[in-house]
Amino acid sequence: MQFAQRLNKVETSAIRELFKLLGKPGIISFAGGFPDSAMFDVEGIRVASEQALRDEPGAALQYGATEGYNPLREQLAAFMQSKGVAGLRADELIVTTGSQQALDLVGKTLLDPQDTVLVESPTFLATIQCFRLYGPTVLGVPVDAEGVDVDALEAMLKQHRPKLIYLVPTFGNPSGALTSLQRRLRILNLAVQYQTVVVEDDPYGDLYFADAPPLSLLALSAQVPGSRDWLVHCGSLSKVLSPGLRIGWMVAPPELLARATMCKQFSDAHTSTFAQATAAKYLQADRMPATLQNVRRVYASRARAMAQALHQHLGEGLSFHAPQGGLFVWAQLTGQTGHTTDGRLLAQRAIDKGVAFVPGAPFFANDPDNSTIRLSFATADEHKIAEGIERLGAALRETRPSH
Repeated sequence: MQFAQRLNKVETSAIRELFKLLGKPGIISFAGGFPDSAMFDVEGIRVASEQALRDEPGAALQYGATEGYNPLREQLAAFMQSKGVAGLRADELIVTTGSQQALDLVGKTLLDPQDTVLVESPTFLATIQCFRLYGPTVLGVPVDAEGVDVDALEAMLKQHRPKLIYLVPTFGNPSGALTSLQRRLRILNLAVQYQTVVVEDDPYGDLYFADAPPLSLLALSAQVPGSRDWLVHCGSLSKVLSPGLRIGWMVAPPELLARATMCKQFSDAHTSTFAQATAAKYLQADRMPATLQNVRRVYASRARAMAQALHQHLGEGLSFHAPQGGLFVWAQLTGQTGHTTDGRLLAQRAIDKGVAFVPGAPFFANDPDNSTIRLSFATADEHKIAEGIERLGAALRETRPSH
């Protein structure tokens, strides 16, 4: 059987492959990038689904508009307005089957094999794979604790003239980095100056632990004339409500949004109308603020527990910034304790000790840093985190540099 040549440019997710190793009884996993199912507002979702079936059964169970179920579009526009996106209208966004579909639609509508795409280094692994499927060259821009290095970004804009830039400015996956306000405004100015599309992916922006993060690029675009014409914003309910609903959305300039809608028709006709109607009723009931308050509190506690345990059990063998939000700790093996700096080797030893994490190398579009690792604190309670990090420390102490 002869498959499409574009499949030669991608491979299955390293994270998905790792999950195959997690069947060992008693293993503590910090590998997944998903929320804790115990945090789901099951009662609120149940009530919302019942209301959707009671009030609008035809709309909830019938085919729907590709752009999305209009009551949900209105609720999402209001949700974005509450986060500083002034005047956003329902017809300026489409509902997608998770924000992952929004990224795929960006690839379908914008990318050709001769194009170049700039992404953060590291960045969301699935985005690298998604964009590569359409054939462009994907290049990484360095990231620090304040987000993407905007000086490096401008230099690469001058050199490569990319078709688009993909960023996760707020608590990025895997870096956890929070792009500063100053850098956000400069990114928007660069988009206008170089007439380059900026794709803002924002699945974690509501998961902050203390002070609220800077406004999204979408909200800030009102301060930078012309920037809205070059900005795509992808949102999701997966990390704050339920990934099973598969509710995402995309805000984009009208011409791009129209073409994305056309491509979505070819893919799935529309996102589940029942899921959309349920989400609309949930948002209408105003349960989201309490849900967000709860998940922020729980994840903040777990993030602190993981940071403390890492300091205690790995010490100078690991360098990291304590996360201010999101779901991840991004860390680098230093080798200062005489142990390995190879994240893949440590991952193998850690599985033997009954703990799992994701090596960092797959999150780089190029020039991977093999000393990096990603740990998720979302799905383990404080006791499991303490035990799991103790196991990880034992694995590190028994892992010498490979030659």
